[in-house]
Amino acid sequence: MKIAIINGPNLNLLGTREVDVYGGENFDTFFEELKTKFPTAEFSFFQSNVEGELINELQRVGYTDEGIVFNPGGYTHTSVAIGDAIAAIITPVIEVHISNILGREEFRKISHVSAKAKGVISGLGLKGYELAVEWLMTSK
Repeated sequence: MKIAIINGPNLNLLGTREVDVYGGENFDTFFEELKTKFPTAEFSFFQSNVEGELINELQRVGYTDEGIVFNPGGYTHTSVAIGDAIAAIITPVIEVHISNILGREEFRKISHVSAKAKGVISGLGLKGYELAVEWLMTSK
């Protein structure tokens, strides 16, 4: 099963950025662990701080891959265009957030992505990515 993991802005700083909120593990290390846990999955990984690049990647994998795990980062709360891109593709998207966005600032309680995603996992740290992959692999 082909699964794309797409991370939005500032997630390239995992392990060093706000460790009290996002944890101390960098994503590259976690991604290798994820591939080991799901050896039958064919993973791709993409990260960008640029909104248009995230949209391009969603469109690129949105008709070929069988699942997308997407953490839009701060664009969750601001990007109608990313929400529209998810609505336009056929591949199911699981929206993942490392922190509990509903327990943070008021503006983070708005998502332009959630209504277009198949599901949302929030506040479970990097474990949320693993749970999203597990759901994608068992939901077919």
